[in-house]
Amino acid sequence: MKIAIIGGGPAGLYFAILMKKQDPAHEITVYERNRPDDTFGFGVVFSDATLDTFERYDEPSYRRITQEFAYWDDIAIHFKGDVHRVGGNGFCGCSRRTLLLILQDRARELGVALEFEVDIDDESRFADADLIVASDGINSRIREKHVEHFAPKVDLRPNKFAWMGSTRPLDAFTFVFRDTEWGPFIAHAYQYEKGRSTWVFETDPETFERAGIASMTEQESADLMVRIFPDFLAEHGVITNRSLWRNFPMIRNTRWVKDNIVLLGDAKSTAHFSIGSGTKLAMEDAIALYESFKKKRDVPAALADFETGRREETEKTQHAADVSLVWFEHVARFWDFDPVKFSFGLMTRAKAITYDNLRLRAPEFVEQVDRLFASEVRDQGFDVDVENPAAPMFQPFRLRDMVVANRAVMSPMCMYSAKDGMPTDFHLVHYGSRAIGGPGLMFTEMVVVSPEARITHGCAGIWTDEQEAAWTRIVDFVHANSQTKICLQLGHAGRKGATKLMWDGIDRPLDEGGWEVCSASPLPYFPDSAVPRELDRAGMDEVRDDFVAAVERAERAGFDMLELHCAHGYLLASFLSPLTNKRTDEYGGSIENRLRFPLEVFEAMRAAWPATKPMSVRISATDWAEGGLTPEDSVEISRAFARAGVDLIDVSTGQTVHEARPIFGRMFQTPFADQIRNEAHVATMCVGNITSADQVNTILAAGRADLVALGRPHLVDPFFTMKASAWYGAKQYCPPQYLPGQDQIFRNAVRDRADMDDLKIRAKPKTRAELKAEAEGVKQAAE
Repeated sequence: MKIAIIGGGPAGLYFAILMKKQDPAHEITVYERNRPDDTFGFGVVFSDATLDTFERYDEPSYRRITQEFAYWDDIAIHFKGDVHRVGGNGFCGCSRRTLLLILQDRARELGVALEFEVDIDDESRFADADLIVASDGINSRIREKHVEHFAPKVDLRPNKFAWMGSTRPLDAFTFVFRDTEWGPFIAHAYQYEKGRSTWVFETDPETFERAGIASMTEQESADLMVRIFPDFLAEHGVITNRSLWRNFPMIRNTRWVKDNIVLLGDAKSTAHFSIGSGTKLAMEDAIALYESFKKKRDVPAALADFETGRREETEKTQHAADVSLVWFEHVARFWDFDPVKFSFGLMTRAKAITYDNLRLRAPEFVEQVDRLFASEVRDQGFDVDVENPAAPMFQPFRLRDMVVANRAVMSPMCMYSAKDGMPTDFHLVHYGSRAIGGPGLMFTEMVVVSPEARITHGCAGIWTDEQEAAWTRIVDFVHANSQTKICLQLGHAGRKGATKLMWDGIDRPLDEGGWEVCSASPLPYFPDSAVPRELDRAGMDEVRDDFVAAVERAERAGFDMLELHCAHGYLLASFLSPLTNKRTDEYGGSIENRLRFPLEVFEAMRAAWPATKPMSVRISATDWAEGGLTPEDSVEISRAFARAGVDLIDVSTGQTVHEARPIFGRMFQTPFADQIRNEAHVATMCVGNITSADQVNTILAAGRADLVALGRPHLVDPFFTMKASAWYGAKQYCPPQYLPGQDQIFRNAVRDRADMDDLKIRAKPKTRAELKAEAEGVKQAAE
């Protein structure tokens, strides 16, 4: 096979090496626009796991790479005069120039032809090639020539950064945060060879502008970095190499393949430098493409296999990079945090590292995290142990006069099992068993305020005396048999009403037996859904009064808390979103106008609800659709509800329009709760694919939310919280009938946790830094 590779970076060279190894008969040529020893930037970073992969695929280049690398285990975080070091990370750094020379030598050794100083912007010269690999970088000319086909999406991030170097030695991957007269600056730094370290400097666009960097020369901006970070750089200075300040482009391509052309490396996709995965992603692209050719041989089939098989892993890496870069873009949001909490948030920003993970690797650091969290709880008036604190999940929390014993919440989840709005024995068992399981707070499903407010025939309501009595029975059982607080979520389906049960076709309109639906504007949810009636003033008054009547019933029923549902495209959410609110009166247009009716309803409810009892509002923090609500809008919405007396914002997302395209993943909605909590300065509850107590502790300790709601884990395990309390050794209330069982799981958990920790430690291979240190120790002992 004849292969032309455009671009002699790590992706192109490594693919050439693997293909030539696999079949020496392949005729492979790499074309590079620069000279062999030209390179821009300084060092590259790999994890131990990445090096393990390189060892499996090409041992000779792996051996040479590892001989050149600088190894370290620790991440060091410098913030407000404090330094926190976290070990067990297994990183290594190498000069980018050295890496390229190693790969060039290995390619030549195998018989790959390398042509340098060849500038190619048109692949037509390779008409006789079976395969053309476009690995020509971020500014790929081949991609741009076929831009309509590849359809790249380039997200130019707002922060400014510059890549520089220094002779300053470093023994850890180092983050340094500095406040200046202009604003915050960040340094990402690591050693990549003896006497050389990489320094990536980053700041927000406003700080960049105030500091006047745009008008500085390359050397002047380098000198400024020395002045900002003098304790690190004053004696060593900064080295520049086309160290221009720029914005990072997050690149995604709709298609990666055109005929026999395939994009590879940065031409295909980029990952932000804050997770150190750019070169890793490029070289793993090369491995994946090679594997596709091993499986398929035929070029079209292999390229199709690569595009489908590699995409998920690429998107996972890019998602982690997205989450990480957003944390750095909004670092000012966390600037008032205690250094311990700040450092914990930095370590856990991309979700790969968690509370339990850090507890094994850096137990003393996590002990500091726990003590800080407990001291913050004590400052709120609770008598809690600060020296031997419970894990964050098992610290109490107060909303007005309501105190929850722990931060675990059973999320509101529609059961669609009511009869004419009446809760049944199913609901008594459902809520009762989960309350006994020990969550600090439990939400009902969305309970509707009138027959017309139902989503389905199975929705529970609270508009009749009989329904009120049924809910009173449930609340009384919860209070008599647990310490769990119970919150009634009240809502109105709006245009998403008169639909089938979830398991018969979620949000699909009823074939028969429907009822009139209403909304902010006469827009159906699906094209074949019922067209809703646009609410007029009389209709709004009726809806508001239905909510107030439900509040009065909720108080008589004994609920501890109320939540107003303003999310997921239901009636009040349809007023908030510009995608569903097209009104031209005082209830449409600006965000202030769109808020007007939801606030009217909330204020009327708040006036009817006891002042000692809390209220929350559930919002969709983004519509996941162009032209819809943004996270910034949701901060303003949250502030408005806070001024009206809300105690907690329940942060969900989406479900506003059927064409929305959410980005799912672990804890995928938590960043929105984080933003609202730390910008609007109102308590938040996060929800969304949160599945473990470890994740709960991670979220809380990092200051991303005040309460954490879990849905599906509670569906399959009513005793989720009680089991977690045993795991973390935090005794919680248990009904006397179940005490023998609680005693047993507490005894078992001590052994089970020790066994699990031991298993994890044994299963984790030693990092190369540890192995190198051991080898040097043996050598010194022998000498």
